[in-house]
Amino acid sequence: MIRHAALFRLHHAAASPEELSFLEALNALSAIPGVESFEIAREVSPKNDFVFAVSMIFADQAAYDGYNNHPKHIDFVQTRWLPEVAAFMEHDTTALV
Repeated sequence: MIRHAALFRLHHAAASPEELSFLEALNALSAIPGVESFEIAREVSPKNDFVFAVSMIFADQAAYDGYNNHPKHIDFVQTRWLPEVAAFMEHDTTALV
């Protein structure tokens, strides 16, 4: 099992139509085959300056690779993520025990 997460902040103003549009487009990635337990969350910790987190689970490396190479994911990264995300940190893990 692979847990994939990205913490990020946008160039858009909070609660703006642009922010909402981005989050809706991000949510559409949950329909890509192999994506499990998809969640978009708002950051509440004062210990970092990221605003949102997106997380999902994949059964195995093949499912994760399928997601990364899916045309909808590639298009989202090129047309939305790269131009609209101001900063991010990716966090991909597998459990040790």
